[in-house]
Amino acid sequence: MCGRFSLRASPRVIQSVFKVETLPDFSPRYNIAPSSPILVIRQGIEKREALFMRWGLIPHWANEAKTDWRTINARAETVQSKPTFRESFRKRRCLIPADGFYEWQTENKNRKIPWYITLPSVEVFGFAGLWDRWEKDGKRIESATIIVTEACPELKKIHGRMPVIIDPLHYDLWLGIEEERKRQDYLDLLKPWKGKIAFWRVSVAVNRADAEGEELIKEILAPQ
Repeated sequence: MCGRFSLRASPRVIQSVFKVETLPDFSPRYNIAPSSPILVIRQGIEKREALFMRWGLIPHWANEAKTDWRTINARAETVQSKPTFRESFRKRRCLIPADGFYEWQTENKNRKIPWYITLPSVEVFGFAGLWDRWEKDGKRIESATIIVTEACPELKKIHGRMPVIIDPLHYDLWLGIEEERKRQDYLDLLKPWKGKIAFWRVSVAVNRADAEGEELIKEILAPQ
């Protein structure tokens, strides 16, 4: 699963990479956790939109607006069939900007070591995401999930899963509508990353959801 990530890129870079005209105000984040607002890029009627949504998808048919940790991620293998995600996969795909994410390596069953993972020489990239809109009694919440798949070979020693990273060449395809393409075209994008990837061990301070700051992504060499 992907339970934490960072977004420190400048607004100018995000606008350029994702081809959006405006962005909501935001500050650099080093430890974005579930239930918090995340930046989402989606296709509007005439152009792409950038806005904040709650991390943890709430289906529009849910009885209550409750964020479930099981909906922070959607598995690539079941995203088109699981009731929580299948309609969003067909109609409400999005990109979630990030510049790094964390995974935890299990050691001796009881100890988990955090690692920070990023793409070298890339200032920002896009996770494959889905979004939905929940409305009831005048209340409206838009929320999103990150699609995950099996880890690329380099990461398997750390964790068995990783978020799907969409190649910029395929942003238009991913954000399109199903009627324009076959559903398999979208499924074909939900693969482990094949490009260069970098990762290093970081402090267990990142385990705290309220922890923030540049020190969280700094490499540590000695066991803690």
